[in-house]
Amino acid sequence: MISDRIAGAPISWGVCEVPGWGYQLPAERVLAEMRAVGLAATEFGPEGFLPGDAARRRALLDQHRLTAVGGFVPVVLHEPDHDPWPQVKRALNSYIDADILVLAAATGRDDYESRPRLGADGRRRLFRNLDRIRVRAAALGIRACLHPHVGTMIETPGDVAELLEHTGTPLCLDTGHLLIGGGDPAQLARRVPERIAHVHLKDVHAGLAEQVRDGKLTYHEAVRGGLYRPLGEGDADIAGVVSALEGNGYQGWYVLEQDTVLDGEPDPGPDAEPDEGAGPLAAVRAGVAYLESLA
Repeated sequence: MISDRIAGAPISWGVCEVPGWGYQLPAERVLAEMRAVGLAATEFGPEGFLPGDAARRRALLDQHRLTAVGGFVPVVLHEPDHDPWPQVKRALNSYIDADILVLAAATGRDDYESRPRLGADGRRRLFRNLDRIRVRAAALGIRACLHPHVGTMIETPGDVAELLEHTGTPLCLDTGHLLIGGGDPAQLARRVPERIAHVHLKDVHAGLAEQVRDGKLTYHEAVRGGLYRPLGEGDADIAGVVSALEGNGYQGWYVLEQDTVLDGEPDPGPDAEPDEGAGPLAAVRAGVAYLESLA
């Protein structure tokens, strides 16, 4: 059942690795609200959100009756004389029972607002490093996948096609980032369902996505301005993605990962009952209900 495979991501509560992104809610509130809306699991969020020690991390998730899915790890893959594996290995040291590694091909900047041009040598290096990480992670029982992402070295439909052709690494299908990059997430799910290892679900305001693509808005400005909509209320074909994957035997997680920017602690504060919360909770609850309606 889909309801058993719906997970959360801290970015839906505004918790993000980008410096200056917005107000960062504490883990206790985020995890409590995840459980209150019936989520079964969570991704780890950025470094520092959860305890780095594996035993303490497991204890905190157990306290909230949440399973660990894995984490999003942006890593530079294209630079010469740079080995990305030590950074990835450090992340995997605290993976506890999780088995999904979501990589992004980082630019080396600390935001997602632009990316450099990459020549043929750099792309070959990126793909070699990606497959090397995939093989090493598999030896540890972890399935690595690549997340096409705005402001990274793998963003556009052309980037995705090249990755699928030249690597054996599967994808994290993110409905929002693929659409913003100019792709069609549902078409991709129908075309290569066997290459989809993990799913991030966002619904998208297509007009704002176009402004990001055209350089009229930064990604951060667009997110703050309502780029992401509750599932079923935007222009991404969420139902088409789920139908294509379920029809081809997908058994992985559907992660509600709707990037949010907060200016402060949403009312009520952390001492209130989590299911009375305002702010991001309502959009996540709506997403859960929409996904369950597709079952």
